[in-house]
Amino acid sequence: MLNSSPSFPRERRIVKTDEFSSVFRLRPVFRTAHFVLYTRLNTQVGAQARLGVVAAKRLAPRAVTRNTVKRVTRELFRQTSLPPFDCIVRLSKPVNTKAGPATTARLKRELRDELTQLFASQRMLLLRS
Repeated sequence: MLNSSPSFPRERRIVKTDEFSSVFRLRPVFRTAHFVLYTRLNTQVGAQARLGVVAAKRLAPRAVTRNTVKRVTRELFRQTSLPPFDCIVRLSKPVNTKAGPATTARLKRELRDELTQLFASQRMLLLRS
């Protein structure tokens, strides 16, 4: 199911350091060529799926590239119906260099494909349980 809401409210975000740390303590759930996904069941009352994105400067030297990674991740997260998990998507391999173009249609397409795989892996885990 796709959510049609264009907003990404604060309740759906992981923002506090201790929340990030509690999810990072767990083993990575799924990997793609450029990303690692960490998840933890969100046990709060009325919990929803929440997202945190980590895009390190050393892996994406240009701010425009890091922002593209975050924007594409949030967009796909909003469109994907997930159970109440805390999800952290971490960039794990360089996506481009300072010398190369900051963003391209090809880069965005590759990021979307990988992130779609990550979020689909969580739906598959849910169906197996």
